[in-house]
Amino acid sequence: MKTPPWVLPVIVISQFFCTSLWFAGNAVLPDIVLRYNLEAGFLAHITSAVQFGFISGTFVFALLSISDRFSPSKVFFISALLAGLFNIGITVPELQSVHLLLFRFFTGFFLAGVYPVGMKIASDYYHEGLGKSLGFLVGALVLGTAFPHLLKGASITFPWQYVIYATTALSLCGGLFVLFFLPDGLYRNTGGKFDLSAFLKGFTQPGFRSVAFGYFGHMWELYTFWAFVPVMLAAYNERYPAVGLNVPLLSFLIIASGSLACIIGGILSQSFGAKRIAAIALTLSGGCCIISPLFLFVPSASLLVAFLFFWAMVVIADSPLFSTLVAKNAPVRSRGSSLTIVNCIGFSITIVSIQFISALSGIIGAQYIYVLLAIGPILGLISLFKNKN
Repeated sequence: MKTPPWVLPVIVISQFFCTSLWFAGNAVLPDIVLRYNLEAGFLAHITSAVQFGFISGTFVFALLSISDRFSPSKVFFISALLAGLFNIGITVPELQSVHLLLFRFFTGFFLAGVYPVGMKIASDYYHEGLGKSLGFLVGALVLGTAFPHLLKGASITFPWQYVIYATTALSLCGGLFVLFFLPDGLYRNTGGKFDLSAFLKGFTQPGFRSVAFGYFGHMWELYTFWAFVPVMLAAYNERYPAVGLNVPLLSFLIIASGSLACIIGGILSQSFGAKRIAAIALTLSGGCCIISPLFLFVPSASLLVAFLFFWAMVVIADSPLFSTLVAKNAPVRSRGSSLTIVNCIGFSITIVSIQFISALSGIIGAQYIYVLLAIGPILGLISLFKNKN
């Protein structure tokens, strides 16, 4: 039986709507800092709170084999609903910083039932052409991640709470789309009885370990780059006040450009293989880390912006390809849990990376700090080519 043509668009749109929650707090952070008199470094904390929530959620989801034992579509809907409710929590008046972090933590926790479960749903519907499908899916994640910056830029004259209300409404819509239009996929295999060790079985296989560790290297760079794009642009404005870059709008456009790279990478993988295209993208993004000091404070703003656009495209282009490689190398009966635990470990690495860069930014100049992101791509490439398959 052929997969209906509406399946991929529904997954993509739903993923885009729900993942708009991810950086919603970052987009309105300047307003939150002013309202609650927080330190400027709160960016690293609020970003890490979402990431830590996502990590905790993916660990619980993987440990309990949630997406393998229960209907992925229902799991997606419930998770999207709860993530949206916790997202809107930061608009409650008179919160303390710890409450803000807790609300962002639980938003991230339930996003664990959205992003990896969305990939599980795609793998249940598409056996052939999975790389292409996941290219569109991760492209939707990129757009969703960037979208709050656009909302903030477009609603500059409105209260910051409107960004939060809008992203919560989108998350609910995305969950409903999946619930009503995506029943269990044609290739779904249920995980059977409860098995606490199911999520670790993939790591016993060399091919799975190779691509998983390649993905971990990619994750060291990705979310830290996304989190610090507004910081890079704001630092440029401080150095060259007359330029006046529109930080929210440019942050959206730069991060969102990666969605196109995901789609292109997915299409190219059909002809040249997912591993080869992933390796090329990882090499290029690592190169961007290394040469970043040449561009971050260059007198030409156009050159800086062009460089950030290129970096934003190559830093994410390999993400759907790594997910494809992980899914194809994972044990069939625990594919959902394997995807989830790899996400769990990968996002754990993002917290270390974000805090690492934030902590050293006061010691190493803003022009040179991002060279340290090259550590991930270098180690990822070494792991990827340890296994010749």
